[in-house]
Order: sequence, then C-alpha cells, then structure tokens
Amino acid sequence: WFFKLEAASGLLLLISAIFALIISNSSFAPTYFETLESYFFIGINNIGIKLSLLHWINDALMAIFFFFVTLEIKREFINGELSSRKQALLPIIGAVGGMLVPALIYIYINYGNGTLNGWAIPSATDIAFSLGVLSLLGSRVPISLKVFLTALAIIDDLGAIVIIAFFYSGDLSVFNLGMMILTFIGLLTINKFGIKITLPYIILGIFLWHFTHESGIHATISGVLLACTIPHRKKEKDFS
Repeated sequence: WFFKLEAASGLLLLISAIFALIISNSSFAPTYFETLESYFFIGINNIGIKLSLLHWINDALMAIFFFFVTLEIKREFINGELSSRKQALLPIIGAVGGMLVPALIYIYINYGNGTLNGWAIPSATDIAFSLGVLSLLGSRVPISLKVFLTALAIIDDLGAIVIIAFFYSGDLSVFNLGMMILTFIGLLTINKFGIKITLPYIILGIFLWHFTHESGIHATISGVLLACTIPHRKKEKDFS
C-alpha cells in the first residue's frame, strides 16, 4: 500500500537522505565511503564496464532517472500542460534565470579569487529533491504547478549538464563522441520509421549511454537524448 501513495517517492527519498547523513557521520562512515568507492563490473564475459558504486549511481542510475522525467515532460510538451508555446516559454525562462542569476552572484562574490572557476556549481537545481518535495505535498499542489516546477528543474539541470560538457569536461574522446552522435541518429531514424518495439530502443540506448560516458561528457545526458527519440505523437497512447 505504501507505494500506492502519491508521496511514497518523496518519503523514500527523505528517509534515504536522513539515513545517509546519519551513517556518514557515525562510526560506520569509513565502511560507507569505502563501499561507495568499491568497483563493480557489469557485462558478459570480458565485455562490459567497470565503475565504482558511486559512479554507477551518478552516471547510470541518474541517466535512467533523467530518461523517465524527460519522458514525462515530453508528454506535457506534446499533449499536456506545456503544449502551447506560451505555456512552455515560462518554465524555460524560469530555468534560464535559475541558472544565470546564481552564477552571476557567485561570480560577483568570487571575482578576483582563485575560486572563480566554480561559477557553474550554483547554476544546477537538485531535481531529485525538487520532485521529492512536490510529491510530499500530494494533491494539495495543482497539476499545472507540478508540471511547471518539474519542467523548470529538468531544463535547469539540462543546462547545467551542457555547461559541464562545454566548460568542465576534460580529455574529450572524439571517437566516442562521434559514435554517440551516430547512435543518436540511429535512434532518430527508427523513430522516423515509426518503430514502436521496445527492444531496439533499449539496445541502442545502452550503446548511447556507453559512448556518452566514454566520450567525457556526463553520461546522464544520454537518458535525455534517448527519451527525446521515444515515439510519442499527439492523440497517440503513451509508448511503453
């Protein structure tokens, strides 16, 4: 019954955050951080990828998270609350302001210091906690407000990912970047042909994530790109 509650995801996020804070400030902290730095291999035989648990969370699970929230916002842009240009413009302007104003304040405070390079840090919104707080409020929050804040948080985070890609990514791999673009084009192609079978999108989506990760760009953007290629048209049922 718990997971049927609208606030279930927000409560779970809040409990997990409190639990992590307690553990990280207790005698179990060394074990906690060692576990996060432990490496895990996922693949078949010798074909696969080996990352630390922290990277699996930040790069893989967050890519899946961005995939689903981008699908939700895509539906709203096509058929929902943000389907008109006037409605869609507001969260876009809000997101740009949410990135630009904190960055300018940071630059103003840190100008002339050695910490100026961190100007992009305050430009990102913590989308997971933003959505978690919204879910805690449940039906007391209008749907239109939830959609607006969700779109604002997602667009803000996407902007932050683009900033990281252009200003903070080091040692970009041209080969993997090219393969990422080709895989994305492949996804767009099967979308164009109206293919609605799930498997091709999953397979190409995994390759898209791998090439994005190896290119030096934050892997979460692959979740957004994959969601953009999932077939969804006006007056169609949701893709599943």
